[in-house]
Amino acid sequence: MAFNIIPWSWFLLIATPDWVLLTLIYWAFAMPESAGVGKAWCVGLLVDVLTGQLLGQYALAYAVSIFIAVKQHKRLRQFPVIQQSLSVGAILLLARILTFWVERMNHQVVPLSFWLPVLVGGLMWPVVFTVLRKIRLS
Repeated sequence: MAFNIIPWSWFLLIATPDWVLLTLIYWAFAMPESAGVGKAWCVGLLVDVLTGQLLGQYALAYAVSIFIAVKQHKRLRQFPVIQQSLSVGAILLLARILTFWVERMNHQVVPLSFWLPVLVGGLMWPVVFTVLRKIRLS
């Protein structure tokens, strides 16, 4: 969650992937019995409070995303890491669509750069996977 509140430069702020969701997805793939929808909902509420967003916005996106990740973990774990990036990118896109929907219902203006973290998150998946796997196995 610290990566979400670091004061990045303008471009890095726009392109920063959702580190919390990437971490939740990793744990949903690695240990689906311990990473569940309820935990994702609680973490989403914490991110909502931390970022000052509408309460439940990230909670909804994280819960739905982790539900899909847990349901598909057996299939997705068989893929090579590069191919997993596409699946993770699709999960990140779903979360971003839900966030977009909530923000548009609040009459917030959403710039085109809103979608850039999905692409960056998909590209960063091999790095996230490798780092978290080394942490888990050590």
